[in-house]
Amino acid sequence: MPTSHLCVVIVGGLHADARQAAVARLLADVPDSVALHHDLTTAAAGTVVRTIRDATGIVSAGEAPLVNDCACCALREDLVPELRRLADAGLTRLAVVELWDSVEPKAMAEVVAAGGLRLTSVITAVDPALLLPYLADGDDLAEVGLAAAATDRRTVADTFARQLEYAPVLAVVSSEQADDEDRALLAQLHPTARRVPIDALDVTDGEARGTDWFAPTRPPATGWTPPGWEADPVHTTNAAPPHGCGSPDVATSGAGGIDGAGTTADAGAGADAPGADPAEAGAGPRSERIGSGAGGTEPRSGRTASALVDAAFAGFDVEAAAAAQHPACALLPAEADEAGVGTLVWHRRRPFHPERLYAALEDLTCAAARSRGRFWLADRPDTLLHWDAAGGALCVESAGPWLASLPDAAWDMVPPVRRAAAALDWHPEHGDCCQHLVFTSPGLDREGLELLLESCLLTDAEYAAGPAAWKRLPPAFDSLLEV
Repeated sequence: MPTSHLCVVIVGGLHADARQAAVARLLADVPDSVALHHDLTTAAAGTVVRTIRDATGIVSAGEAPLVNDCACCALREDLVPELRRLADAGLTRLAVVELWDSVEPKAMAEVVAAGGLRLTSVITAVDPALLLPYLADGDDLAEVGLAAAATDRRTVADTFARQLEYAPVLAVVSSEQADDEDRALLAQLHPTARRVPIDALDVTDGEARGTDWFAPTRPPATGWTPPGWEADPVHTTNAAPPHGCGSPDVATSGAGGIDGAGTTADAGAGADAPGADPAEAGAGPRSERIGSGAGGTEPRSGRTASALVDAAFAGFDVEAAAAAQHPACALLPAEADEAGVGTLVWHRRRPFHPERLYAALEDLTCAAARSRGRFWLADRPDTLLHWDAAGGALCVESAGPWLASLPDAAWDMVPPVRRAAAALDWHPEHGDCCQHLVFTSPGLDREGLELLLESCLLTDAEYAAGPAAWKRLPPAFDSLLEV
């Protein structure tokens, strides 16, 4: 049975220069590493171009046909087989999956994990100077040539926000244009992320040798040496999906981000092997190194590694990452005020009046660079609603029922992480029903925003009328919720 110690790290983000710098750094620092990239810009011609490269340049290239006229679907279909070829060849320790600009890491992380491969980290690369311009960009991806399919209706802002908030590691490029406001905005948008400078060195070879990479609670910022080469291999033929695939049941968080306590941290990347055809896109071992160092970054001869390399092997739990983004139990930012950037956490136990909230949507959406959370409408008292706004555009959708509306027998079907989140915020009368919205922006008008939100709640008289009367209020959100 073929075996492999291949580790996979996903690196994504709309900030292409930062993303490419992060990938180049990993290839330079990790021996036997390759980067796998699918370029979706050729989708109009009916194909996706796949390249595999190492620190010296392109090793192989090929094409994958579109699937149902969808470039992103072609990526999903092609990614795992290519990674398995690298794994089965046994020459690659770390495969860096560099996502194309608008591809979101969540879907690809779930594809990799479900394919039985060892996913050790998800990283979004960021240029702090571009943070606010991208969050303010309400253009459709199709308008700027970044749509992944003909039906792609995402915007630049909401795509970038999800890329940023899903990853437990942010690789931050050094930028002379970035100021304290930019850095404060980054910290407040994703306070639990581990922010790693792409160019910084902070791990020595001595520290690396003393690291137990398979310890389930390994502290961050330890070693760089690709771990696990001597450990038990991963069987890539008929491999069962690892823990971290399916509905969320546990979430962990902390200053270092979301790390899977049971995820094995390992490394890997490619080496030369006879008999492979470089014209075939990664179909087996590599036969030679193609191209000069001009197209890549020369491997560093020193044995001191970057914090980025350490973060690439920190471990990743797909279930925990999904739970951390679910509206019912999301790890939302905390109250903050620094360098002219503010975060308002607004929490109330009274439902919104549907008409008054609907009338205020434009002002609320434009009040902050980013806002998200969950909310409660009086005419839909049993439905948990998701609020997701960026770039002056708002997405409102149902996230299922509040737990308070479920019969006791149904609670056994609810993931434990959801039950735990509800228990931490349980009200004796309303259960988990609440308003929990978070607004983050430079120059945030906290007082004005709070006054506007308060004006949208039920008045004392409306509240006293009770749920039966609430349900008779005009259903202003039917058009948004496609009822």
